[in-house]
Amino acid sequence: MTGRERLQKTLNHEVPDKVPVDIGATIVSGISAKTLIELKEHLELNGETIKIQDPFFMIGQMQESLREVLQVDVVGVFTPYTKLGFENRDWKEWEFEKGRVGMVGGGFNITVDENGYIYAYPQGDTSVPPSAMMPKDGYYFDAIVRQGDISPESLNGKKDFEEQFGIYSEQVLRDIERDADHFFKHTDYGIIGNFTGTSLGDFSSLPGPGLKETPGIRSIEDWLMAHVINQSYIKEVFDYQTEVAIENLKHYKQAVGDKIQAVYVSGTDFGTQHCELISPKVFRELYKPYFTTLNKWIHDNTSWKTFYHSCGSIPNLLDDFVEMGVDILNPVQCSANGMDPIFLKEKYGDKLVFWGGGIDTQHVLPFGTPEQVRLQTLERLEIFAKGGGYVFNAIHNIQANTPIANMMAMINAVKDFNTK
Repeated sequence: MTGRERLQKTLNHEVPDKVPVDIGATIVSGISAKTLIELKEHLELNGETIKIQDPFFMIGQMQESLREVLQVDVVGVFTPYTKLGFENRDWKEWEFEKGRVGMVGGGFNITVDENGYIYAYPQGDTSVPPSAMMPKDGYYFDAIVRQGDISPESLNGKKDFEEQFGIYSEQVLRDIERDADHFFKHTDYGIIGNFTGTSLGDFSSLPGPGLKETPGIRSIEDWLMAHVINQSYIKEVFDYQTEVAIENLKHYKQAVGDKIQAVYVSGTDFGTQHCELISPKVFRELYKPYFTTLNKWIHDNTSWKTFYHSCGSIPNLLDDFVEMGVDILNPVQCSANGMDPIFLKEKYGDKLVFWGGGIDTQHVLPFGTPEQVRLQTLERLEIFAKGGGYVFNAIHNIQANTPIANMMAMINAVKDFNTK
């Protein structure tokens, strides 16, 4: 089977010839640029400098030479948008740590203070206050909250988020069309589209790191409180966001057609290590209706499967995920309460495709021994691959300073499982 055939079988809950592998096909299933460079050096792969897909997260962009060696089955079609508001064009070099150089979009501009803190600016405009900060010796940026007046009379959900959620430009649509066409015609990979603008209430987007001005509620604390004391405001935001998203989905469908097999819909986290961030009742009132609308449009108008990412403990939300039309669950954080892999596979294996869960990136992959990595990888494959419906990926992005020996142990364990 080709990677595309393998992925399609998996999405249909059928058993493929082997488990399809994703490393880097979405912004939540990739590898730190630092680790990706080190992996490339270890494998003695020469060629062009690694591009940083989005400097906010410091995730590296997969190269074809790496895909071939790692036996990856899935590629992603990305928009050129970044969290910091510039587009990935006019690439330039950036030495993000001593001896480590990556390529970033030309609109990425930073300053460094006397303490070594790196500040990034919305749309690369250094004449306005910075919107993100990376501490000295850090590995990714955190948004800087620049919230103003949030008195009830000053809030207007549509107006506050109008600039943040806009219609895709013609240039962006042509970029998407070009990349989807290339992967479909010239490769055998499975293809997932990385759609943007549908992660309702996503904490990484909420502060508006790509905006020069950030009206409305922008702090996570105030946003979470609004779920109880100002639900009408959140509904105003989601009404507008969903309206724009449907229009963008129409344009996106025209650009990619049926060349993609799945589409990234949401990266909003609804769980912590121990429980949900919001109650199931509030989720059903505020989020479920909008996600249901988005999924219905996708299922009524395309052949795509819907990909949802949510970290943390979310077993009490999974029935709702199924009911609202989620097809694929990522990252499957098995270390969180209630997310036991055997339970998940037995209860939801015929309803959800699990995309992730392959290795614990909090503890085992970064801090375990290669043998511990190998054993957990094989154990997860045995559980999740049974009966199909599983795409191998680590639990969320692989972090900086992950030992390359552990990376190779994970990769080789997957290869061994797939050839036994």
